[in-house]
Amino acid sequence: MSRMVGTVSRGVRAPIIREGDDLKQIVTASVLAAAEQEGFAFHDRDIVAMTEAIVARAQGNYATVDDIAADVKEKLGGETVGVIFPILSRNRFAICLRGIAKGAKKVVLMLSYPSDEVGNHLVDWDSLDEKGVDPYRDLLTLERYRELFGYRVHRFTGVDYVDYYAELIRDSGAEVEVIFANDARRILDYTKNVIHCDIHTRARTSRILKAAGGERVFGLDELMTASVNGSGYNERYGLLGSNKATEDKVKLFPRDCQPLVEAIQAELKEKTGKNIEVMVYGDGAFKDPIGKIWELADPVVSPAYTKGLEGTPNELKLKYLADNDFAALSGDALREAIEEEIRKKDGDLVGQMASEGTTPRRLTDLIGSLCDLTSGSGDKGTPIVFIQGYFDNYTAE
Repeated sequence: MSRMVGTVSRGVRAPIIREGDDLKQIVTASVLAAAEQEGFAFHDRDIVAMTEAIVARAQGNYATVDDIAADVKEKLGGETVGVIFPILSRNRFAICLRGIAKGAKKVVLMLSYPSDEVGNHLVDWDSLDEKGVDPYRDLLTLERYRELFGYRVHRFTGVDYVDYYAELIRDSGAEVEVIFANDARRILDYTKNVIHCDIHTRARTSRILKAAGGERVFGLDELMTASVNGSGYNERYGLLGSNKATEDKVKLFPRDCQPLVEAIQAELKEKTGKNIEVMVYGDGAFKDPIGKIWELADPVVSPAYTKGLEGTPNELKLKYLADNDFAALSGDALREAIEEEIRKKDGDLVGQMASEGTTPRRLTDLIGSLCDLTSGSGDKGTPIVFIQGYFDNYTAE
């Protein structure tokens, strides 16, 4: 074991991306310039990743409030619309809600509680227990919610999302009624026309609503799936994964990313002679232990990646080997025994005790989380991440 450094993740700065920019050229040039400046060499199975945001911006994949309103009105009829299970986010959902409200006469807004799907809390579990409220069964009107819990603001944003969303709907020209429930079917007592806004449970919610009598039932992934008046769109994810661009426009999740990652891989091969993996990443997949928020508001962590990133880790747990199989060894003898065990491991360790406790997730989800944490979402200016040594193990020289 001569090499002392394992995985290295570097944020790489790039120009501010505008619509029409050549990302293949920009990403390749930025990584090559970083390598020249910092003095690192390229290796096979290095990873270059770029945020979904710069891909969507280069594509010009945007939709306005009016575009969303037109799509909602056409698909749901323009009368009363139930909007259920939205996440509580000014960035992720507020502009979408403006468009939905503008395409309806009335919105019945049904919020899940005590928190939304990604962990933003309206109330805490202790308060529910204290008041004897069962979130799995009880439907609360706005009046009952206020009577029980009063006015509460989000601990990080300082926003009362109940009032914020209600006012936003009114300002968009629609009447609003707010209720709180976790059974999707409860919305059908108010309207049969429903937009369910959950992300990772959307297929089940759609099935339940349709089986219970829902008539026009759409998920966010079924809105803006085609261009409206020349707008952007995403045929697979619709409004899911969108972000606020301006007060009247959202940036949609990027589309058709696979040709891009393959083109960048080919360009890097030509420039470096190495087989470098490439991916697009959005939200990682981790939970904030204090705010209780899941960083997973995108429909997938990676919408496109080169084939070398397919699969899951196949790793041995070193501490298990040290404490069990080789408990009697130490020093060089222990190191050599563990290295030999790694060299002879087979291609699938599923079910073996020596792999117990290694992370059972897809490589793209793990790497996407590393990228998201490296690049951040603010002013770091590093929308490209360059990772080395991710596939190395204890035997790597």
